[in-house]
Amino acid sequence: MKTVVVGASSGLGRCIAIGLGKRGARVALLARRKERLADAAEEAGAGAVAIACDVTEPTSCREAIERAAKELGGIEALVYSTGIGPLRRLVDLDAETWRHAFATNVTGAALVTAAAIPHLTAARGVAAYLTSISASLTPPWPGLAAYAVSKAALDKLVEAWRVEHPAVGFTRVIVGNCAGGQGASMTEFNAGWDPAVAAEVMPKWVASGYLAGMLEAEELVRVVDTVLRSGAGASIPSVVVTPRPGA
Repeated sequence: MKTVVVGASSGLGRCIAIGLGKRGARVALLARRKERLADAAEEAGAGAVAIACDVTEPTSCREAIERAAKELGGIEALVYSTGIGPLRRLVDLDAETWRHAFATNVTGAALVTAAAIPHLTAARGVAAYLTSISASLTPPWPGLAAYAVSKAALDKLVEAWRVEHPAVGFTRVIVGNCAGGQGASMTEFNAGWDPAVAAEVMPKWVASGYLAGMLEAEELVRVVDTVLRSGAGASIPSVVVTPRPGA
């Protein structure tokens, strides 16, 4: 399967790209940090390609998708795993933080998908987007409002794409706690968090049961692989991948 994974330089995106490659997919790995993509592409196997892409820049999105289509000989599947979660109280969130969260978590997904739609339509392909339990299954987590609100917007964006392009299978992959893999594949979601804010909000997360268990990255890869291989005709609007109780 000719697959594009966006956000593949670290964390869950890297795990998914490598995991799909090991399962036989030919993968184009997209992210800003191309120097980190090279090693991931090598792990993803023969035919994998590393392509620089800044999802906040429309031209970068278009050029990266077109190059991916050329290198792969088309695009049959798209995975949008990019996501940032600034840790700040709502009252402290400034306009630039809101803009950056939406540009990365929502607008980037729209731009990448718009560029890929002709290829996905021609292949009757599938597009999957990593969203969050904090946007749909739990109340917003204290301190992560910008993340939850933008991921809720991403949920609705996926539904809107499904309405306008029924020939493509659009799926929300709702993810619970998942640390990613080892080494470069470890999550960087909490990079740059203010320790003082973390110390304030994390006890609230624990008390609410949000941190009870951790999902193995391999389980997420297995689910994403199943969704992509199901094809557009399977019409899987959403799947939930969360840790088992006590995991």
